[in-house]
Amino acid sequence: MSSQMLSIYGLALMFVIATILPINMGVLAFVGAFLVGTLVAGMTANQIIAGFPGGLFLTLVGITFLFAIAQNNGTIDWLVRLAVRAVGGRIAAIPWIMFGVSALLTSVGAVSPGAVAIIAPIALGFAFRYKINPLLMGLMVVHGAQAGGFSPISIYGGITNRIVAQAGLPLNEIVTFLASLGVNFAVSVLLFFALGGRALLSTRAAPPAGAITPQSLGAQPLAAAAVDRQPADSLAYGDAESEALTEERRLARGVAEHDGSRSSIPDAPHWYRVLTVAGLVLLAVLTLAYNLDIGFVAISIGLALSLVAPNLQKHAMGQVSWPEIMLITGVSTYVVVLEKMGTIAFVGDSVATIASPMLAALLLCFIGAVVSAFASSTAVLGSLIPLAVPFLQSGTGVSAVGFVAAMAVASTIVDVSPFSTNGALVLANARGVDREAFFRKLMIYGAGITLIMPVVVWFLFVVL
Repeated sequence: MSSQMLSIYGLALMFVIATILPINMGVLAFVGAFLVGTLVAGMTANQIIAGFPGGLFLTLVGITFLFAIAQNNGTIDWLVRLAVRAVGGRIAAIPWIMFGVSALLTSVGAVSPGAVAIIAPIALGFAFRYKINPLLMGLMVVHGAQAGGFSPISIYGGITNRIVAQAGLPLNEIVTFLASLGVNFAVSVLLFFALGGRALLSTRAAPPAGAITPQSLGAQPLAAAAVDRQPADSLAYGDAESEALTEERRLARGVAEHDGSRSSIPDAPHWYRVLTVAGLVLLAVLTLAYNLDIGFVAISIGLALSLVAPNLQKHAMGQVSWPEIMLITGVSTYVVVLEKMGTIAFVGDSVATIASPMLAALLLCFIGAVVSAFASSTAVLGSLIPLAVPFLQSGTGVSAVGFVAAMAVASTIVDVSPFSTNGALVLANARGVDREAFFRKLMIYGAGITLIMPVVVWFLFVVL
């Protein structure tokens, strides 16, 4: 057996183990990089460590640190309240407000499960209060989070764009972002009318008075324990994004470590929330208009906000998605080992031998969708796109920009599955439903998306 095949089997084994056991795939990938690199490829430890993505690490830390500050000081809740008040009594607008807020959160750097965890309890509380189909509301939140997931300053977008740039492929950040936004928006429009949205157009009610929080709407606070209590059949252990979510939600909701009481994080003044929003806007301007490194800019803005109000940010570093970062950097390091030992070129050449380049592109989209439905989307993006690089460079006629957009959408839109963290969060926060029946609906919808969307995005972005 060739060394390239051994490294591919190692990658497949990591996905299997991380899917069925509660083990961070990043840990598996680091160990795999060491074992495969030294025993199979004859590499030294220093050569393996040289593949650690330091720039990506700083980007992920900076973005999640800044977002944690914005979450702790009440900026996120404040923006949600403003959005809800804006719709007045228009019940039909509420699902779209939740879609938009979720998209906004992920577009400025929130991890997708983190955004869903913040918005889902609020959205499903509204659904219960105003008799909105909870499946519609939950799916609008998830698709909203995925819609904004590939902005140039988001985590998904940062990972994908960095991989494409390092491979020397044509890069168009806006095309990938608009592809994800457009597909998820189109799917949400269909869901809105298929799941009772038309009836909501003629329904009006006075908006609830006072602060709008999950508690005021009767939704249970989503702390770490809430994630842990999810049904065993509704969340695959392999989605390491949920590990980051556990600590993030525990601290963000201010739940004490031992007795479940509220923590003593002080309320932020209004001017500080405005300053935080200005910081997020500044992040977008400096990175998009002036092409500054997003990691350094994000952590610099986070430091500035910390210096202004130190007590409001003391938990933020603990809320950085360390398991998520471990996963991404581990997989990236393993991919570098694959590249150095020739596995990337081997797989690319193998795919290129398929008679039809279009069929090869479709196959890769299907692989990304199926694997991502049960494992972490970030791991899929970090491993499958590099495997397709030689195929895209071999002159097959398949557009690299279109293929990356198709792969990005196919690998993330399937996170509506109840086996992913996003789907499980919707299931955990739905009220007034039969849990088993609701789980089956999510599972059927997730299966349909997994089978249909790879073909749709392949046709839209590769064929056309």
